[in-house]
Amino acid sequence: QVQLVESGGGLVQPGGSLRLSCAASGSIFSSFDMGWYRQAPGKQREWVATITSGGPTNYADSVKGRFTISRDNAKNTVYLQMNSLKPEDTAVYLCRGWGFGRAYWGQGTQVTVSS
Repeated sequence: QVQLVESGGGLVQPGGSLRLSCAASGSIFSSFDMGWYRQAPGKQREWVATITSGGPTNYADSVKGRFTISRDNAKNTVYLQMNSLKPEDTAVYLCRGWGFGRAYWGQGTQVTVSS
């Protein structure tokens, strides 16, 4: 069983930055593809970014150029650096890990972008 715990959310003004972290339990983290998703009130969950076990990354058009996903396998942690935040980025951000035919979700961390 893999557990994912997100942290780093909070309230930030438009144009500001936040870095989210997702810490994973277990020794197979490095073999997992990892991703960030978000869900705003009244909206469907949407994919934000992915980083594969080998390192390549991919981003939703809405965050490309502003967000950066990275991972530190020694710390079993994946990060989401969010810059130039906009009010429409407000959502609960969730971490997902998948591999070996299984997928795991964290509980999420709230990000609110407001002046």
